[in-house]
Amino acid sequence: MERGSKLLQLAAHEAWHQSGWKRHGRIPIVLGTTSAGMGLGEAYFRHAITRPGSQCRQPTRVTYYQPQQHAIDLADAFEFSGPTTIIANACASGANAVGHGWELVRNGRADRVLVGGYDGLSQLVFAGFDSLQALSGTTCRPFDATRNGLALGEGSAVLCLESRDEAIARGALVLGEIIGYGAATDCHHLTQPHPEGNAAIMSMDRACAVARVRPDQIDYVNAHGTGTPLNDSAEASAINRWAGDSVSRCRVSSTKASIGHLLGAAGAVETVICLMTLQEQWLPPETGVEQVDPLCRFDLVRIPQDARVETVLTNSFGFGGANASLVLRRHG
Repeated sequence: MERGSKLLQLAAHEAWHQSGWKRHGRIPIVLGTTSAGMGLGEAYFRHAITRPGSQCRQPTRVTYYQPQQHAIDLADAFEFSGPTTIIANACASGANAVGHGWELVRNGRADRVLVGGYDGLSQLVFAGFDSLQALSGTTCRPFDATRNGLALGEGSAVLCLESRDEAIARGALVLGEIIGYGAATDCHHLTQPHPEGNAAIMSMDRACAVARVRPDQIDYVNAHGTGTPLNDSAEASAINRWAGDSVSRCRVSSTKASIGHLLGAAGAVETVICLMTLQEQWLPPETGVEQVDPLCRFDLVRIPQDARVETVLTNSFGFGGANASLVLRRHG
């Protein structure tokens, strides 16, 4: 099984163990990914051109090349019988998966859902971003005036979502609450975001509207912040307009400077980072910034700092104009 699938299995096992759920059964799974089994597709191709007469292990590679197979194996491992959903919405996939699963619980369609995102590095993904001249030749510096590209990473995160009543009834350790989700698409360009971040503003506004909070009530924003010139300028513009008169007090950072861009896993991993922020009452810093882009009218967090954090927002944006935002609140 290729790296992305192994990362998924490890994350799911940890999430399930931490949740303390004892019952298996009809539990939906919602996962976001972009490359899924692409590494096995590459292995299939290399095998086919070097040993065309041999079919050893080729059916396995074909099977696991399909993204739904990873989720099916996950369901089998935990004896889940609920519906399985795979979301492949570029780099917003992980956040979309978390948001979709949350809506299933919120709307009463499920008592609990396993949600998350996963992606492993592959040569094709690296070559694709390289062909777009999107990779940094030095270091990833989101919102730096001299930023020159992103750094790819790999990882996974899986979360166990359930209703408040279910959690209280079984005495669960609640890590935090999701209170808002918004998604929007601007269809501006195949890869470039809208320069003013129009759809990004829509996703943030919708998430806040559902959560019934104002921008000035958000204590921290985990930005998408990839480190590419166009993405960061569009997101900076969107945050400026979204926050309005309170923008100077809006604390923002991109953790991709430290862990890389995890593609389909990014939104799920950054949701976990936001939960850590809420639990531990500190702000994760933006590492490597030397000169803040003048476009950033907000407070770019550059060193770790203790802070009172009650409500946070996390952004995930992807190719094709896909935008997703989640609002989380500290429990208790």
